[in-house]
Amino acid sequence: MSTEADAMPPPTVPLRAPLPAPPAEAPRPHPRPRGRTAAAAVCLVLGLGLIAGAAAGTWLADDPERTAAEAAYERGATLWQSIPVDRLFPPAVHRDAAGPGGARRDWTRAGVAPDSDCTEAFDPLLATALAPVGCKRLLRATYTDATSSSVTTVGLLVTDADTTGMRALRKRFADERLDERPDLMPRPYAPQGTAADRFGVAQRVSWRITVLTDVPAVAFAVTGFADGRTGTPPQPAAQAVAPGATTAAAQAGLGHDATALAEEVERAFRDAAHTPPGEADR
Repeated sequence: MSTEADAMPPPTVPLRAPLPAPPAEAPRPHPRPRGRTAAAAVCLVLGLGLIAGAAAGTWLADDPERTAAEAAYERGATLWQSIPVDRLFPPAVHRDAAGPGGARRDWTRAGVAPDSDCTEAFDPLLATALAPVGCKRLLRATYTDATSSSVTTVGLLVTDADTTGMRALRKRFADERLDERPDLMPRPYAPQGTAADRFGVAQRVSWRITVLTDVPAVAFAVTGFADGRTGTPPQPAAQAVAPGATTAAAQAGLGHDATALAEEVERAFRDAAHTPPGEADR
């Protein structure tokens, strides 16, 4: 990351069927004027050309959409080298109705980790599950809420996989519900000297993992309490934000934190990948 602040072939012409021989007693027809024959031939050629052109136009009209998606996927593979850090991880994030009961939520960035490989970034079983798509780069930042009572590490794993590989990983996560297992969690990034400096693996309370398929990335977030407390049973964010949830993760809004911040980073990365070069500043 860079920082701002710190062919279709033409249709063949069918052969004309031979005309039947005139009756023996019938008079010979007058020959057709050459001008009409030429005009008919021109009309035939033009008609065939219009048909071929329409078919080719339809094919070409579909092609840009397909190639735009491919281009976005390719940009996503190298975007980590150029996307401004403040675009991917804004210094401040605000969302109306993002907390429990529709409360507004605000977060402030506590620190951004240097982009790196994925060593020690995930619990061992999660690292094993993600291994098939590879790890090209890991991007992470940590946020605190407005009261500095909760902390959230949010990140992106940029993979080496093609779209087939990402779809296969997404299907596996869905089929086996790997994003709901507490032994497959992301690990936090705790910038020293901030409200998040006591955020370790024992402090994790809620998390979210999303395998993207339009870009080669896995988005994730993990939350906990800033005071360093341990012993709170971890709960997947999807469960913690469910209506009627009464767990500590739900009541403290930690599932909401993980969900909102992960969605923010997903949106920023996707928008950047789907914006062709030169269009971002128009």
